[in-house]
Amino acid sequence: MGFLQIQNKQKLLILPPPYFLMKISKQDKKEGLIRLIPENLEDLWHIERVLSPGDKVQAVSWRSFKANEKSAQEKKKINVTLQAEKIEFARHANRLRVTGKILSGTPEEYVQAGSFHTIDVEPGTSLSIYKDWRGHHLSRLKEAVVQTRRPLLHMLVMDERKALMASMRGFGINYEWELENRASKREESKKQIEGEKQFFGEILSRLQLLKDVNKIIVAGPGFAPKNFSEFAKQKDAKLSSRFIMEHCSYAERNGVNELMKRGIVSRVAADERVALEMQIMDEFKLKLAKSSDKICYGIKNVKEAIEISAAEKVLVLDELLRNKKEVDEIIEMAEKNKVKVMIFSHESDGGAELDGFGGLIAFLRFALPPKE
Repeated sequence: MGFLQIQNKQKLLILPPPYFLMKISKQDKKEGLIRLIPENLEDLWHIERVLSPGDKVQAVSWRSFKANEKSAQEKKKINVTLQAEKIEFARHANRLRVTGKILSGTPEEYVQAGSFHTIDVEPGTSLSIYKDWRGHHLSRLKEAVVQTRRPLLHMLVMDERKALMASMRGFGINYEWELENRASKREESKKQIEGEKQFFGEILSRLQLLKDVNKIIVAGPGFAPKNFSEFAKQKDAKLSSRFIMEHCSYAERNGVNELMKRGIVSRVAADERVALEMQIMDEFKLKLAKSSDKICYGIKNVKEAIEISAAEKVLVLDELLRNKKEVDEIIEMAEKNKVKVMIFSHESDGGAELDGFGGLIAFLRFALPPKE
């Protein structure tokens, strides 16, 4: 079982809630233990998908206690370990609920082994998970932590006088740079136009230095964002095609906060994942329509493809992975064979399409041998 190597060195960042960094605070290979501290809803979502019925979960919780029939019920703080039977991500309640039979706990007078209890895991809750950690479980946790370090998208807020560049990562907003238009408002019209071109050119040069650019939200008051977009289109059409034009009231940090509060940033980030899943499913359906022998689906066929090293990429539905041990073992074998694995959420449109093909698909390097 390979365990994650996570470094905790972080630079100072501006962190508007709830975007913080999930911590993996302890790992014990012998015990099969990983202790996590989730810091946002996305972290809870990832944890829900690595938990399975039968896993042992330990956390601080609250339990109702009644000293005798005449006394009122009281909530008592307990440290409890239970064997998970039901795992539910309550998105609207901002918590992950893990229900199961109590194995042990303290103080003992408030904890009865064998009785049922529910642990409510919220952002900031320390949670210990004991399980047989498979490669795809660790990959998901690693993805959750590494995602926080990688820019999900960039934001440029600007007006005719200044521009501010920010990047959104899983852990928060990092303010990259600020520029000012050095041309004076009092200068004649021709010089103002030249000053604007120079200002736009400086912004564009900075954007061209960005790595792994996917989408850039360009926003601000007035006509400056639109004018800059037109300027960029003439100079670098490929880069400008990644612009998403929006409006905000400020060309400063308040403008970035406004985009966050209006849900624009989270919508664009979510759309990126949805678009990727749909693109891959479209590719699969196109090959299917052409009767291509470079794809297969279903547990039996995908398993065979992995066993003979024909599989290049495997798509699997999260619910199938959790509920079928055979599928869990197939994905473990795929990862050992260096096959790329993508886990689709059953809640997404791409996941719904994948479910229609049995929840398991493989793209192949070469065709499977003909069936006798």
